Amino acid sequence: MPTWQSLRRKIACGAIQTSHGIIFMTKKIGVVIVAAGSGNRFGDPIPKQYHVLGGKSLLGHCIECFARHTSPSLLQVVYNPAHQDLYDNAINDLPDVLNLPAPIAGGETRQQSVLNGLRGLAAQSPDIVLIHDAARPGISDDVIERVIGALEPHKGAIPTLPVADTIKQTGQNNVISRTIPRESLHRAQTPQGFDFATILDAHQKFEGQELTDDAALLEMLGIDVVCVEGTVNNDKITRRDDFGRAQDWVNKTTKEAPHMQQEEYRAGTGFDVHRFAPGDHCILCGIKVPHNARLEGHSDADVGLHTLTDAILGAIGAGDIGQHFPPSDMQWKGAASDIFLKHAADLVRERGGRIVNADITLICERPKIGPHTPAMRKKVAEILGIEVDRVNVKATTTERLGFTGREEGIAAQAAVSVALPIR
Repeated sequence: MPTWQSLRRKIACGAIQTSHGIIFMTKKIGVVIVAAGSGNRFGDPIPKQYHVLGGKSLLGHCIECFARHTSPSLLQVVYNPAHQDLYDNAINDLPDVLNLPAPIAGGETRQQSVLNGLRGLAAQSPDIVLIHDAARPGISDDVIERVIGALEPHKGAIPTLPVADTIKQTGQNNVISRTIPRESLHRAQTPQGFDFATILDAHQKFEGQELTDDAALLEMLGIDVVCVEGTVNNDKITRRDDFGRAQDWVNKTTKEAPHMQQEEYRAGTGFDVHRFAPGDHCILCGIKVPHNARLEGHSDADVGLHTLTDAILGAIGAGDIGQHFPPSDMQWKGAASDIFLKHAADLVRERGGRIVNADITLICERPKIGPHTPAMRKKVAEILGIEVDRVNVKATTTERLGFTGREEGIAAQAAVSVALPIR
């Protein structure tokens, strides 16, 4: 992989070396990275483009890749100004040579956000422009090169993948009405590349309308858009489960490129106890479990989530749950313990890390835990933002010995593995 400095020199000289030979930079290339969304389907207060993958935000992965193909001054990020702090954190660790222009505020729709980005580039008069979604961090040099190459004879080019599944069209009551031949069907990806003047004119012409992608604007004008080969690594991250697929890509890329940022693994453990008090249920690992008693505590006394929170805080050297949420602070009285666990998980992400796996053991005679462990695993995975197969919840007894054996309360212990970037 060339260094940043060598790539910049080649761009300045008018050409860069690619895996397919030399692409001569006879055209000025602009880039719009759309990062203004709130990521509602992702289900997290932090928009997905600012989540960390392999020690770098999704947005950061995109910026670094496109900066290898154009001058950083032509790389325009479109964002939500309400996320300024998140944006600043996302670009803090990028190489100083990037020297990005200030981000531009997005609009109410993606189409309006793209138009804002294009207008931001207009003063620099790029010949062509690549429009990319920040939720696609797996973009590769090869895909970018294919899109750029296809723009030599065409006004528009997009990367696509053939549809592999059989496609059914349904009608009333969800009954299949027909099978659609898949041979001519393709899944569209980004970056979508265009002649700059053509796509700017199209966006301005259809301003206020909302189409599914930028290529659709040229289709409405009768202008041909050609498809080039995409890659599965470039699929969009929409939901939390998509992070598992993206992490596989990061792990593979890191192995193939040892110069990339490496990770170190940390282990943390936790232990907690809560006594029983009069009640009719316990909250354990975020799940309401019927019982003839409740657990006593300042919050909801979820002994499972408390011990896992301590384990995560221990892995990153961040103290314990009592330091972050003091029992003396009345705002936490009766609070749901998922607040505590989410806080610990956010601290890991803020450090550029990820939670690899978590294992919780609940120690009690009663209530019976086994029937509830699937729901508990799902709840913990949801709070942590990881796949459910990275979470384990199990139970054991002390053979009627000790306070748990006398059914005076429940104890729990947890172990967690966290990966943090080596800085």
